[in-house]
Amino acid sequence: MLCKNDNRDSIDFGESNIKKLFGQLFFPTLFGMLFSMAFVLTDGIFVGHGIGPHGLASVNLIGPIMMIINGLGMMFGIGASVVSAIHLSHNNIKAARINITQAYGIGMVISFIMGIVCFCFPKTVLSLLGASGDLYEATYEYYIWFIPTCLLMMIETIGLFVIRLDGSPRYAMMSNIIAAIVNIVLDYLFIFPCKMGLMGASLATDIGGLVAVIMIVHYMFFHAKTLKPYKLKASRKSLFLSLRNIIYMTRIGASGFVGELAVAFMMLVGNLSFKKYLNADGVSAYSVACYLFPIVYMIYSAVTQSAQPIISYNYGAKKRERVRKATGFSIFISISLGLVATLVFLLFAPWITSIFIEEGQAAGELAKAGLPYYSLSFPFMAVNLCIIGYYQSIERAGLAVLLTSLRGIILLTATFLTLPIWLGVKGLWLSIPAAEFATTAFILILQLSLKYRIKQPGLSS
Repeated sequence: MLCKNDNRDSIDFGESNIKKLFGQLFFPTLFGMLFSMAFVLTDGIFVGHGIGPHGLASVNLIGPIMMIINGLGMMFGIGASVVSAIHLSHNNIKAARINITQAYGIGMVISFIMGIVCFCFPKTVLSLLGASGDLYEATYEYYIWFIPTCLLMMIETIGLFVIRLDGSPRYAMMSNIIAAIVNIVLDYLFIFPCKMGLMGASLATDIGGLVAVIMIVHYMFFHAKTLKPYKLKASRKSLFLSLRNIIYMTRIGASGFVGELAVAFMMLVGNLSFKKYLNADGVSAYSVACYLFPIVYMIYSAVTQSAQPIISYNYGAKKRERVRKATGFSIFISISLGLVATLVFLLFAPWITSIFIEEGQAAGELAKAGLPYYSLSFPFMAVNLCIIGYYQSIERAGLAVLLTSLRGIILLTATFLTLPIWLGVKGLWLSIPAAEFATTAFILILQLSLKYRIKQPGLSS
């Protein structure tokens, strides 16, 4: 029984109706992410209209860094959340608190090191990202002021996982909403009235992230009911145990990092491919897709992150039927949302493009023609991310990493290298859908193979 002043929502992972429980987690998570999506959209609109297509291209070139930082945060957030959920299902609260504290600690150390590297070696980093020629100076302007985001984004990403597991998805939602509103307002002020250009866009991101971190730290120390930070010992044994736990959490959450790394890789390989075939206009056109991709990706993330604590908790409690129901329901919701997103892109590609790029520009014409092809990836992506999330939640980290690497790196590289040669510009836009479709086909074959093995007594392990 929760007392009246209990900060958490009334959530029972082990007994509540699966659909009702999923809704309790999904709608606050989705609503919070909608505001993050609003920031992504408005940032693209403000940059596109206030700075121009080259501004869009410059921000897009920095995208892989953001994806890597967010991926590391997801790796520690997912790992700590899965392990802590299983500890909570066994009523081992102390172990759960230790795990989340260790996740915060290692995340902050790594992000601090990344920030120093980015600050000390800007030319090397920007060269690897493909910033050259006319795009170099503009990209550097955004990049150098973006570096503080490294630490802020890491804390925010881990914190949102922990807060939802602690039973407060509405607080996590408000952290997203308030930070996004601050970001949007400052983005407008810095780009238009203050004429601060890409530096202003970057500073707005920093300040919005700082607001989110302040809210998360406040929750963890003053409102958390179960998952409060735990004071770790400095003894050799304690450090050894912390290292062991961090390695285990890293292994469990590795597919989360590889997933974001795959997004970064998608942006990087796409930028290089579009630049090769279509020059700077191609990168600007592709940046429209990259601005829109996180919107769809966030929706799927809301589904998988809502299902994750339900699946992990019931997996730890050995309630297999509840695990099956939660997984099936999350897949159904994701596919439905994916089909809707594809339909919107097919019907409104010209209007969507005009939001970012003014009429008559070459980059806009390329984006109008390409977005319908690009959107065909969404339903297949829905299946892939849900299955990967399921394997993360039941501690099948190796399989989750394999599928993530397959869809986001191996197959994506193959499609970007081959399809443009065979199909021209259309092949550039179809590279991502082809990689997602091939991954879905692989998953179906894998599942049928596993079912066949189970039915054959001589083959079962």
